[in-house]
Amino acid sequence: MTDFVSRVLEVVDSIPPGRVMTYGDVAAAVGSRAARAVGQVMSHYGHDVAWWRVIRSNGHAAVDKEARALDNFRAEDTPLLWSTSGDFRVDLTHARWAP
Repeated sequence: MTDFVSRVLEVVDSIPPGRVMTYGDVAAAVGSRAARAVGQVMSHYGHDVAWWRVIRSNGHAAVDKEARALDNFRAEDTPLLWSTSGDFRVDLTHARWAP
């Protein structure tokens, strides 16, 4: 495992329940601008950490993981915003966390 991977997972592991960081937030926390690389780390190694706490910059959960993420968001009382069509996103104003 590379140093970048270890640092990303350490940051993700430090996100408290009910709070989130964007992929870009995590990248910045490890001294990088590589949000996509954070996504790759989460894709390959994120199963051992609270992966649902890392979201897209628009507040949406990872693609194809929305339903599983929603279960976790509800269990942790993560602030959510709902559209009239029933779609959700995380309320970044209230849920965003910085280490």
